[in-house]
Amino acid sequence: MSFAAVQEAEAFLAHHPDIELFELFILDANGVPRGKLLHREELLAVYRSGRPLPSTILGLSIHGEDVEDTGLVWEVGDIDCRAYPLAGSLVRLPWRQVPTAALQVGMHPEEGLPATVADPRHVLVQVIERLEAAGYHPVMACELEFYLLDRQRDAQGRPQPARDADGGRPRSTQVYGLRELEQLEPFLADLYAACKAQGIPARTAISEYAPGQVEITLEHGPALAAMDQAVRYKRLVKGVAHRHGMQACFMAKPFDHLAGTGMHMHVSLADARGANLFAGPPDDLDGPAGSLLKQALGGLLENLLDSLLLFCPNANSYRRFQANSYAPLALSWGIDNRTVSLRVPGGPAASRHIEHRICGADANPYLAAAAILAAIHHGICARLDPGAPVEGNGYAQAKELLPTDWLTSIQALERSAWAREALGVEFLRVYLAIKRAEYRQFMGEVGEQDWRWYLSNA
Repeated sequence: MSFAAVQEAEAFLAHHPDIELFELFILDANGVPRGKLLHREELLAVYRSGRPLPSTILGLSIHGEDVEDTGLVWEVGDIDCRAYPLAGSLVRLPWRQVPTAALQVGMHPEEGLPATVADPRHVLVQVIERLEAAGYHPVMACELEFYLLDRQRDAQGRPQPARDADGGRPRSTQVYGLRELEQLEPFLADLYAACKAQGIPARTAISEYAPGQVEITLEHGPALAAMDQAVRYKRLVKGVAHRHGMQACFMAKPFDHLAGTGMHMHVSLADARGANLFAGPPDDLDGPAGSLLKQALGGLLENLLDSLLLFCPNANSYRRFQANSYAPLALSWGIDNRTVSLRVPGGPAASRHIEHRICGADANPYLAAAAILAAIHHGICARLDPGAPVEGNGYAQAKELLPTDWLTSIQALERSAWAREALGVEFLRVYLAIKRAEYRQFMGEVGEQDWRWYLSNA
């Protein structure tokens, strides 16, 4: 784990004399940023000697409640664990009224124990280090979809699309619609400006498959840096949307009748000089590069069920899996085919890579990337064969379907010997305790759907 030098903070303070407050945050297992609000005079001490955070901060449920079975609560007395700033994470938050900046921290490998094992970024770092020791340098990028919603609910108390620049609400699906992007111009202008200020390489914006649904692509780069950018980008989108009177929603399936929101992960492997080891024409899978690509695909397919909980971590995540929806349904791969789970896109030979289409936008980028890269490494080491690519409609040809329920995915990760070796026994103990606690709470809650289905009919 590489932490930032104090000179980074000193330079930032000199260039931003107006900044009064600093949000110190760490990302928990659910991808929720948690931390403290510091005053300007407290910043340098964090860089020099770290900041204590309670062990429970990385053992919380999605609701922010302690999960006792993680072993991070009573057994260790909610001990302080020391976290340090990550290099390059100190950035201004342009949407805040009071001049505020943010810095991301990670648990120290020794001083941060016992919470270090539960730090999602630490899990990814370990997976990357094993790949690099074998001569493979992972390159990744995220495509994150989200909905822009009105902060006010409709008359029935349901979420609704945010108003556009003309004051109306988008009502119809206009995929790739340019007018829809034009109506978001004030928001997009501020978003791109904020991304530029924070060094986040935001690129193409697309109007997606539902009213108010947007996707903005992030540029590829070294895997750890790419996931750091994805984490900060999600915070930035939410903050800028709030400043515009909207709510940015990364929920996997916020509406039953509209498209779900995904996080497509693009991945390749480079050598020490940065040359793409997968490089070649999309459909030419002979030769060393093609063989390596197929082995990576084989590893992803073999371990997909075991790692599905990391790609689809919540009960709502599984509502996204529907036929003919551009969400994947099966253990499948194909060349330039959007009906499969793992796609090898077309394009220049030098840019050949894998597009992993399974994650919901609600997934923790660090954990999703860790599972993807660990599966790729396994496929290469075991020289796995992914079988023939799917041609045509992958939904119609699906043979082995992905589970569409939360509990099956929890149980698959619990039983996985591969996951224990790839991600660590202690991390899985904490993560599965959190997911088990959330599952029990979710299933114990009686709500409107139960009443509509069973109140009069049971």
